[in-house]
Amino acid sequence: MREISKLHDLMEKGINFIFMLCGIVAIGFVICITIHLIISGLPAIMEIGVGEFLLGTVWQPTATTTTPSFGILPFIMTSIYGTVGAVIIGVPIGLLTAIFLAKAAPTGVAGVIHRAVELLAGIPSVVYGLVGMIVLVPIIQGWFDLPSGATLLAAIIVLTIMILPSIINVSETALRAVPREYEEASIALGATEMETFFRVSVPAAKSGIAAAIVLGVGRAIGEAMAIIMVSGNVANMPGLFESVRFMTTAIASEMSYAPAGSTQHQALFSIGLVLFLFIMMINIILNVFIKGKRA
Repeated sequence: MREISKLHDLMEKGINFIFMLCGIVAIGFVICITIHLIISGLPAIMEIGVGEFLLGTVWQPTATTTTPSFGILPFIMTSIYGTVGAVIIGVPIGLLTAIFLAKAAPTGVAGVIHRAVELLAGIPSVVYGLVGMIVLVPIIQGWFDLPSGATLLAAIIVLTIMILPSIINVSETALRAVPREYEEASIALGATEMETFFRVSVPAAKSGIAAAIVLGVGRAIGEAMAIIMVSGNVANMPGLFESVRFMTTAIASEMSYAPAGSTQHQALFSIGLVLFLFIMMINIILNVFIKGKRA
């Protein structure tokens, strides 16, 4: 018995060590990425100037007749507008779908919707962009009588569809984890099922729902290939019916031909650093909001 007990303790310690090692590796990757972005991106920011880089409205890194300009404010504002627009549309749709699947949907209907959501999650980004370019862009161009349908509106619609699987799957998992006793107590006190779902189940699952929103925001703000095909990829200040360029598409479209070691090449890494900081800020804000609500 003692040998079995020792073997059990040894296995448990080994598993704990593996878990700890995986956590250390994950943290190490984040630290390495952060250091690399800082080392590669800071020189351009120091050379260009923080104000001119973040608040400048002109991006002309290859200008020859004039002084090259490296203002990324249009990219920042476009990324913010596009992400916020996708979240405003996608979060309510995704959350309501998750509530329906977790609490109200018949088994057969839930199975069909699950398969559809899984199919959406498995479609490559470039396919979203291709369908958007072939179908959505001409529709927007015709409906609003525009010179080109490749606009911020098209990008928001595509991003909305792309973030739905993450929001639905994670929110549904969080809602299913809510103890049944909470809902039974609410119904016993006279609340209807719908009141119980929205006033008991959703608040109880808010941590998981917040995680779903973070994943959706990360997918929206970090997408490049699909957006470059439907947004027009022009460095304009954002307008709903204007061709625009996101931070991710700026990096993807210019990194291949930017000379290594040039200011343009370093500025693209600086854009990546700004993008990385955006994601960190979103995570911190949501975590503070959740902890504040718990307190």
